[in-house]
Amino acid sequence: MKVSKFWFCVFVLPILLAFLSVVIIPMFMGIYYSFTDWNGIGNTPNWVGISNYIEIIQTDHGFRESFVFTAKFAFVSVIMINLIGFGLALLVTGSSRLNNILRSVFFMPNLIGGLILGFVWQFIFTKAFDSIGSSIGLSFLEGWLSTTSTGFWGLVILMSWQMSGYMMIIYIAALQSIPESLKEAAKIDGASAFERLKNITIPLVAPAFTVGLFLTLSNSFKLFDQNLALTNGGPANSTQMLALNIYKTAFTFTRFGLAQAKAVIFLVAVAAISLTQIYYSKKREVEM
Repeated sequence: MKVSKFWFCVFVLPILLAFLSVVIIPMFMGIYYSFTDWNGIGNTPNWVGISNYIEIIQTDHGFRESFVFTAKFAFVSVIMINLIGFGLALLVTGSSRLNNILRSVFFMPNLIGGLILGFVWQFIFTKAFDSIGSSIGLSFLEGWLSTTSTGFWGLVILMSWQMSGYMMIIYIAALQSIPESLKEAAKIDGASAFERLKNITIPLVAPAFTVGLFLTLSNSFKLFDQNLALTNGGPANSTQMLALNIYKTAFTFTRFGLAQAKAVIFLVAVAAISLTQIYYSKKREVEM
């Protein structure tokens, strides 16, 4: 027993120390700095209490607009990514010989960095779309990232294209765990493909939906590098998401204390939304 505890400590302690030094300690330091006027340079920040939080609530309209924009983006992205990912999973778990190739192709965008994807899609939206629109006379394809609505859908398309393949892998694992005997029995009883999907596949894949919704929700709220590379918050900060707003507050305006206060609010909001989603998803699993 003592030997097992020793090896348990050997393997767990380094990870625990790394987690404490990289996540827990910086988190509490950030909470402390959110009550100061630290500018990121001085060694002696002044304690200002909750004035940063009051400023955010009362006068920082940009933060509120970014929060609303991020919430709208997360809502649309979560639905699209999971629907596309589940659809791709159904497609590549069929009897086609191309399944392995298709899985690799669909998953490949997730391996590309967010900044690179942002610049690639920026070229597609601003150059390719504009060329196609001017050639065939579709004006809505021209200047795709120059308006708030098209910038919003540009971010949604980029995020969906990148993460759908990752969600596909999760749903493939869930689909392959469904006993074939259940499907065969339902087929023999005369159930159509849609009825088998509705009454067998979706209920048994419900735990994967919980995981998928949590991952896409948290990643959508935390989106930064794609937002920076694709629109940089433009036009006029109308497509600026929360992470980018916090980044600019810290590194453009050198108000690290205010940025930390925004980050704390961001943390609480994402945690509350994610935990609520998990609670209702788990409750739904039990009912199903």
